[in-house]
Amino acid sequence: MKTIGLIGGMSWQSTIPYYQVINEYVARHLGGLHSARLILWNMDFEAIASLQRENRWDEAGQVMADAAMKLQQAGADAIVICTNTMHKLVPSMQPHLQVPILHIADATAMAIQRAGLRKVALLGTRFTMEDSFYVSHLREHYDLDVIVPDPAARQLVHDVIFNELCVGVEKASSRAQYREIMAALVQQGAEGIIFGCTEIPMLVDQSDASVPVFDTTTLHASYAAEWALS
Repeated sequence: MKTIGLIGGMSWQSTIPYYQVINEYVARHLGGLHSARLILWNMDFEAIASLQRENRWDEAGQVMADAAMKLQQAGADAIVICTNTMHKLVPSMQPHLQVPILHIADATAMAIQRAGLRKVALLGTRFTMEDSFYVSHLREHYDLDVIVPDPAARQLVHDVIFNELCVGVEKASSRAQYREIMAALVQQGAEGIIFGCTEIPMLVDQSDASVPVFDTTTLHASYAAEWALS
């Protein structure tokens, strides 16, 4: 079994499912008392969020690369970033490493392809929805047609993530607003919806949408566990 290095804490609430899903996957496939070989580097999210807000991505990239190198030195055979947004920094992180970063968009895209879908909607932080790193990865590597909500809806989705979900708050009113946004995206032709922020499954799930949803947290964690056992 290979060792997975997790960069978590962004937020810590959404890092918990990674630990659980990976260990459950390993236990299910190996049986007995088996569990995963994991090393966790937990970020202080306030420091990271400040760099994001201030558009200091180069500094954030160095912080992330330092964490990844520490995990590599500790014995990690691959790095898993337990958040969608910070995959923006994979191109600046990977050159510092001799081990791979298992990309969340790869895990997500492969699940979408297995479902036989091509046009999907993406929900996430404003950075994930508006910057090119995520949508371009899905389009260029997997030929997926990706749409995002309108600007007002993007801001609402973003604000709920940072102001509510990242601090453990789940509001029925926000769930209703997310449902409305997802319904509008389906009206625009979305055949599926990507929960492209690891906190979103805290608020909504498959029962809240009329098309298949893709929980990137579970997909990424399962992908990492499968890789570790390969």
